[in-house]
Amino acid sequence: MSAIQTRQAGKLTGPGYCDLPVEDFDDLVRRYRRELHVHCYRMLGSFDEAEEHVQEVFLRAWRSRECFQDRSSPRTWLYRVATNACLDTLRRDARRTVPSRSGGPSASRPSVAVLPWLQPYPDSLLDEVAADQPGPEAMAVSRETMSLAFLAAIQLLPPRQRAVLILRDVVGWPAAEVAGLLDVSVPAVTSALQRARTTLRDQWPDGRLDWAPAAEPDARQRLLLRRFIDAHEQADPEALIALLRDDVRLAISPQVGEWNGRTDVGDALRGGMNSLGRWRLLPIVANGRPGAAGYLRRPGETAFLPFVLTVLCFEDGRLADIAAFEQPSMFTAFGLPARL
Repeated sequence: MSAIQTRQAGKLTGPGYCDLPVEDFDDLVRRYRRELHVHCYRMLGSFDEAEEHVQEVFLRAWRSRECFQDRSSPRTWLYRVATNACLDTLRRDARRTVPSRSGGPSASRPSVAVLPWLQPYPDSLLDEVAADQPGPEAMAVSRETMSLAFLAAIQLLPPRQRAVLILRDVVGWPAAEVAGLLDVSVPAVTSALQRARTTLRDQWPDGRLDWAPAAEPDARQRLLLRRFIDAHEQADPEALIALLRDDVRLAISPQVGEWNGRTDVGDALRGGMNSLGRWRLLPIVANGRPGAAGYLRRPGETAFLPFVLTVLCFEDGRLADIAAFEQPSMFTAFGLPARL
């Protein structure tokens, strides 16, 4: 907190601050921090930026003169602050322009390779909310709308449409409440939602069923993940290629590259899988999907160090999508060791 704050009789006070008891605010932080983190993550697509924005949310909340003066519930009030903070970032960040694409059937769907800010989200952190919040808070972190496919799709939406879609279709707020949060009319909310849904429908005609992950990875998926891990650790690209569907996609972020189809992905794996060194992999679950954390030991080194987080999609007993994030700094968020 700012140095201008002082503690008086168990309250935080100072210029621009209300007399909210410290313990009450601490309770709000404990109750809503993870839910707000998930909301900012959906808005921004970045785990790290969501973390920064949640800290900003609570700082802005302290500085808000209205505080809890019966204008809304604490949850609504915090969502207002969080949504506006994210909108401010989206509107001024030209980096988030998604390039237009043309090509095969999957080309219209943005992948992690062209979304350098997109990061995976550990399922273990979602379990915190599910355990503590059985009501609307748990619905707000539904795994269905934490999938990488959904997050990539909503990057196509303008900021306000994205906010409306998330608040209406994900968090489940009524149109009037969303209108109040965004300071727009109900018809404006309805129009924005219709345009957002149309964009997503163009991307996925089958609707949510096409991007929703299954429940927990089943025994068959765990076996396929084990084969994925073994192929890397045994330096055997052919064993990995044997797992691929004909229409598989491999995308590596940030902006490393994308390959589509079994032939192209196979060639990429043969050429690059063992080019950097030896691998050790640990299983993870991210964005509702099984995956692996890849540790690399380069020639001349003695330890396996964090290198890539991979999120996998299996369909009909084959590997349909490989989303790889070369972001070693994220290993901490997954509770992974610093070296093997």
